[in-house]
Amino acid sequence: MKRIASITCLALAFSAAQAQTDPKATEVWQDVKLVTPGKGTAAPSDAIVLFGGNALDQWSAKAGGPAQWTVNADGSFTVAPGKGDIQTKQAFGDCQLHVEWKSPAVVKGEGQGRGNSGIFLMGLYEVQVLDSYNNKTYANGQATSIYKQHIPLANATLPPTEWQVYDIFFTAPRFSASGTLEKPAYVTVVHNGILVQNHVEIKGETVYIGKPAYKAHGNAPIALQDHGNPVSFRNIWIRNL
Repeated sequence: MKRIASITCLALAFSAAQAQTDPKATEVWQDVKLVTPGKGTAAPSDAIVLFGGNALDQWSAKAGGPAQWTVNADGSFTVAPGKGDIQTKQAFGDCQLHVEWKSPAVVKGEGQGRGNSGIFLMGLYEVQVLDSYNNKTYANGQATSIYKQHIPLANATLPPTEWQVYDIFFTAPRFSASGTLEKPAYVTVVHNGILVQNHVEIKGETVYIGKPAYKAHGNAPIALQDHGNPVSFRNIWIRNL
């Protein structure tokens, strides 16, 4: 038995030594999903196009009925103040979301009253949209803030005449069967090519007053906010992760 044990130990030692010198020992061979990147403003091959420039047929009014925001001849659409928030007809969870937006060309108001809208992941967790170009407001409420929760690492806002680009990477919260939170949501945001939110923990549903908290839910639509300012959007697509 001792001889067998010794042989086994030698074999294991030889295998371990071989793993340190044989490059094949650490190679993993399997197929990886093929995705064709979009060229120019085109979406990747596996993306769902939520607005491609023609119609809001992927959206509805959050209060019910068709989305009543204004579709423009230049391939964008604009908040119609007073018509209410809009949301996707499809529900989403973990995702990569690409959104381009532009503040109103005529600068009016200040602080939270200037070029204000919002992107609500799962309809609950807001990435702020705001004209933060030479516009003072509270830091956790400026463009790309996780509203009232996380201050962005930088202000990469361009002037109102230019299109802003958000690339958002979102991990949805996980809940137990009884509804208790098992894992919070996380989000990363890149604004005009600049990392501004680096895998930050979302503390709960976005609220204007008080502390955020979680309530159990499943996948839910992406929502865009009508905050009374005619902010424009274009080239919106999403990838399920």
